[in-house]
Amino acid sequence: MEPKNGKVITLNKREFKEKIFNYSVSKDWDYKGEMPAVIDFYADWCMPCKMVAPLLNQLSQEYDGKVKFYKVNTEKDPEVAKVFGISSIPTLLFIAPTGPPTVVRGAQPIGSLRKNIDRILPGEKTSSKGFLKGLFSFKKKEA
Repeated sequence: MEPKNGKVITLNKREFKEKIFNYSVSKDWDYKGEMPAVIDFYADWCMPCKMVAPLLNQLSQEYDGKVKFYKVNTEKDPEVAKVFGISSIPTLLFIAPTGPPTVVRGAQPIGSLRKNIDRILPGEKTSSKGFLKGLFSFKKKEA
C-alpha cells in the first residue's frame, strides 16, 4: 500500500525503482510510468520544502488524472537523491512520458511550478537543462 499525503505519494527507494526508474539495473534513463510525473526531493526539517508541499498538494488536485505527484524523503532514502546528484532541497524532477526529466532546484512559486508541469504534458515541447546528461544516457522509448 502506498503511503499518501493528499494526492502526493511518498516513495521509498524500492517503490522509486519500481514506479520511476531502476537505476540499479540501467544507467540509461527509462521512466517506468506512462503518465507525466513530478517528484519532490525533500526533508522534514527543510523550511522551503514545507512551503512547496502545499503547492504540490494543490497542483496534484488541479492536474488529477494528467500528472502523478510523488515525493522522496532524502533523509530516509539518501541513495535515490545521490543517484540524481541532488545536494540541495527542495529539488523537483519534472518527468514527461518520454525524454529526460527536467531538474529544478529550490522553492518555486506556483506559477513556475505550473509552467514546468505544462511542459511535461503530452503535446507540449519538453526541454532538458542538461543537468542529468552527465549522470545517465538517454534513449528514446520504443513505441
